Amino acid sequence: MMSIHDQHRAPQHAEHTRERSMEADRTSSNQGGGTTFDRGAPSHSRSEATAQKSISDSEFDKAYTSGRPPWDIGQPQPAFVALAQAGRITGKVLDVGCGTGENALFLCQRGLDVLGLDLSSVAIAEARTKAQARGVVARFVVGSALDLLSLKETFDTVIDSGLLHILSDADQARLVAGLHAVLRTGGYLRLLAFNEHATWPGPRRLTQAEIRTTFEQGWEVEAISTSRFEVVDGSDGAEAWLASIRRLPALLRD
Repeated sequence: MMSIHDQHRAPQHAEHTRERSMEADRTSSNQGGGTTFDRGAPSHSRSEATAQKSISDSEFDKAYTSGRPPWDIGQPQPAFVALAQAGRITGKVLDVGCGTGENALFLCQRGLDVLGLDLSSVAIAEARTKAQARGVVARFVVGSALDLLSLKETFDTVIDSGLLHILSDADQARLVAGLHAVLRTGGYLRLLAFNEHATWPGPRRLTQAEIRTTFEQGWEVEAISTSRFEVVDGSDGAEAWLASIRRLPALLRD
């Protein structure tokens, strides 16, 4: 954590108070408020991801404004904490689908140059508020993960904490092509996605075979291990795959 001079302590305390108040307000709003991602919502009210359909952008803004989404746990996902501590998240980092920024802020505090990208302006506004409250220099931008070339930047590492699994097959292909374009040769994608045993609503359940097929051209899937997504209700969370995927020099073409 960066040191704070005495003359800045009162404003900093006020920022932390505001952040805690914001978190409390969202948590008390019924944790998802009957959105696609709420276990208690009736199935007919959900818009779940399938091979033919991505979860719509509006579903995420609805999740952020009607309560605290299940994945927004107020701290980084443990899977990414362990990767960082093992030295497996390095260089310039893109957090694609960063939400309210917990993973990105954690990595910034470890001294990494991180860009957090999310399509939800609601989530990005909250991420920026958190960065200011914590005294962290971080970059957060509103933008589409399906148009990564518009960033006009390249990265050594990309982390995906729950983006790939909310996309259709066609949108997954667009994301993977964009990741290949912005990730430097030899760089790594660290992917956390629901596996076939996950029971939370919303995202698709991906098998190891599906992940390997998705990254079969221009990538090397070096490892896939069992992991979990932590969620806000204090349960065991959702079962997941954690994949380490290295970018090869060029996309292979038929």
